[in-house]
Amino acid sequence: MPSPMAPSRRNIFLLLALALVAGIIYVSSSSSNAPSTSDLRQALTPSIKSSASLAETQKVADVDQATLSGHTIMPKLGNATAKAELGRSAWKLFHTIMARYPDAPSKDEQTALKSYIHLFVRLYPCGECAEHFHQIVGKFPPQVSSRSAAAAWACHVHNEVNKSLGKELFDCSNIGHFYDCGCAEDEKGDGGKNNKEEESADTSAEEIRSTTPDAKPEMSRERIEEITGERGRDFNANLFTHDDVVKLTESSSGKKAWGLSAQLI
Repeated sequence: MPSPMAPSRRNIFLLLALALVAGIIYVSSSSSNAPSTSDLRQALTPSIKSSASLAETQKVADVDQATLSGHTIMPKLGNATAKAELGRSAWKLFHTIMARYPDAPSKDEQTALKSYIHLFVRLYPCGECAEHFHQIVGKFPPQVSSRSAAAAWACHVHNEVNKSLGKELFDCSNIGHFYDCGCAEDEKGDGGKNNKEEESADTSAEEIRSTTPDAKPEMSRERIEEITGERGRDFNANLFTHDDVVKLTESSSGKKAWGLSAQLI
């Protein structure tokens, strides 16, 4: 006769087996979904790189600032003539840059000009001149908000240099005209117009000369070669007539007169 406890024991074993199988399935699925060490490393790498990049950018910015505000680099320049020529050329470049600077510069353009000014001071080929200008720029910082501001600032610091040297001061209201470079914009505008007017004047002068009633033909090339030889090395006075003299004289005086009139038009 079967024991009454047998079905209950069988059910318990079945439940335990099912629980064991469910546990194994759960553990295996959890382990497959859990992030591995390599996954954690890859997840952390972008943030590490981002931090390193930010630190490097900050380091570069610090170096740039130190570079811009550093001491003058070049040695002294003892030759007074070379120093004067250098000064004239440098000031012409300096003021021309300000005259060509944008009217409404972007932040990047303003930073570029300000950086250029500081590097110009540090690298100026005359050491004692650079040191003096460095003090002036430190007292009057560069103004780069617009073309007019930059040009006025450059004129002001130039006058500060001239004061220390006992030289005549510039009229800063006309500094732009003084350092007019006559660049591409001028050639497209007024400069181009003037060039066309000059060409038109030359053409008109030649046309007037050729249509003048009293104008006489110049001596032909064949006639000149006949008198002076094949290459102009020989001169045969016997072939030279009175008419030839008249033509050469009128041709020579006519070129000078009409050339002068073309310049005056």
